[in-house]
Amino acid sequence: MSAIGVVSCCSCLRPGVWLLKPGMQKMSSFGLHTAARCAAKDYYEVLVLGGGAGGITMSARMKRKVGAGNVAVVEPSKTHYYQPLWTLVGGGAKQLATSARPTGSVMPEGVEWIKSQVTALDPDKNCVWLENDIKISYKYLIIALGISLHYEKIKGLPEGFHHPKIGSNYSVHTVEKTWKALQDFKEGNAIFTFPNTPVKCAGAPQKIMYLSEAYWRKTGKRSKANIMFNTSLGVIFGVKKYADALLEIIKERNIAVNYKRNLVEVRADKQEAVFENLDKPGVTEVHQYEMLHVTPPMGPPDVLINSPVSDEIGWVDVDKETLQHKKYPNVFGIGDCTNLPTSKTAAAVAAQSGVLDKTISLVMKNQLPTKKYDGYTSCPLVTGYNKVILAEFDYDAQPLETFPIDQSKERVTMYHMKADMMPFLYWNALLK
Repeated sequence: MSAIGVVSCCSCLRPGVWLLKPGMQKMSSFGLHTAARCAAKDYYEVLVLGGGAGGITMSARMKRKVGAGNVAVVEPSKTHYYQPLWTLVGGGAKQLATSARPTGSVMPEGVEWIKSQVTALDPDKNCVWLENDIKISYKYLIIALGISLHYEKIKGLPEGFHHPKIGSNYSVHTVEKTWKALQDFKEGNAIFTFPNTPVKCAGAPQKIMYLSEAYWRKTGKRSKANIMFNTSLGVIFGVKKYADALLEIIKERNIAVNYKRNLVEVRADKQEAVFENLDKPGVTEVHQYEMLHVTPPMGPPDVLINSPVSDEIGWVDVDKETLQHKKYPNVFGIGDCTNLPTSKTAAAVAAQSGVLDKTISLVMKNQLPTKKYDGYTSCPLVTGYNKVILAEFDYDAQPLETFPIDQSKERVTMYHMKADMMPFLYWNALLK
C-alpha cells in the first residue's frame, strides 16, 4: 500500500499551535470539491500528485494563490486516512472508522480531483502521464506521493496475515488484527519489529509494544509475556534525549531489545519469525511467537523509481531547505516521498507546507526562495494508555520543543493531545 491517500503515522505538533486558529475559523466553511473524473482539462497551473496530508494541504494553499479551477490533485483512493490514529486502533483505544473520511470530503472546494494513478513523470516537457495514456501538463508540479509498504519483501507475507497472532499497524487491512492478537495472547514471546529501510514514523513500531505491555499488565497476563523489540537499528531512537528516556522505560518494564535484527521471514503456520543478524550477514535466528507485530520494509512509490525527478534510490530530489527540486525549478516535493534527511511524519509535512508555500510564492514571482525548513519533525511516543513522551527535533537530531517543560517525561496531557486534539486539528485545520 502506498501512502497515496494515507498520511504518515505521527501527529502534527509544533505546527498544530498555529493551525488551531485558522482551523476554528474555517469550521463552518466545509465545501464540496468538483466531481471526481479522469481529467477535466489537460493543463493546470498547479498539478499536485497525491491526495494525502501533503497533497491536500498544498492544494488548499495553491487554490488561494491561483484559483481553484487552476489546481488539480491526482489521487486514485476513495478514502483518506489519518494514520497516526492507527497506533491507538491497534492497541484497542480507538476505532478504525474514526481514522477515515471520503477523499471528496477533504478535497478543497473547487479544486479538481482527478481520480487516477500517475504512471510516469516527464518534467522536461512539463507533463505527467496517467492511466489510460492520459497526459496532463502543468506550469508547477507538487509531488506528494508518500511512501510504499513492501510486506512482500518478507518471505511468507502478506499471506501470513491470514493466520492469527500476527498484525501490523501500518496497513488498514491488518491494524485490527494487531488488536485481535493482543487480546488473544496467552503466554510466550511477543515480538515487535523494525525493518532495515526508511519508515514513516520511526517511533510507531515501539509504541504498540508499550501499549501491549500496558494491556497485559491490566489484564493480568504480563508475567506470561516475554516482550522483545527486534530492531534493525543500533539505537532505540535517533535523538539521545528521548532515547535515554525510552531506555529507562524499557528497563523498568522488563522488555528485551535485540539490536541489528531484521525480519526476513514469517512462518505463520508454525508461529515462527526469522531474523537476520545484520552484524553477521547471512546468519539467521528463529523465534517462536505468541504475538508478532510487523513493521514492513518501505520505499519510494514505483512511479518514482528511475524517474527524472528522483535520486538514485527513488526519492524526490529536493533542496532540503526550500523543498524546490534540485534540477527542475518548477517542481517541488513534500512529505514521505522526498529525500529530506528527517523523519517521515505528518508533523514534518505540516512544517514543510508553510515553507513550501513561501518557496512557491517567490518562484511564481521569479524570485529566489528565502524561507528555510529546519528539518522539524515530531513523534508523540505513546508509552501507555494515558502517557506520551513528546519528541520534537530537527535535521541535526537536536530537540526542537514546543513547550517550556521537559518533553522527555511521560505526560497525560501529551497523550490527550495525541489522541484527541491532533486528529481535530488535522481534519479541521491542516487539510484546510
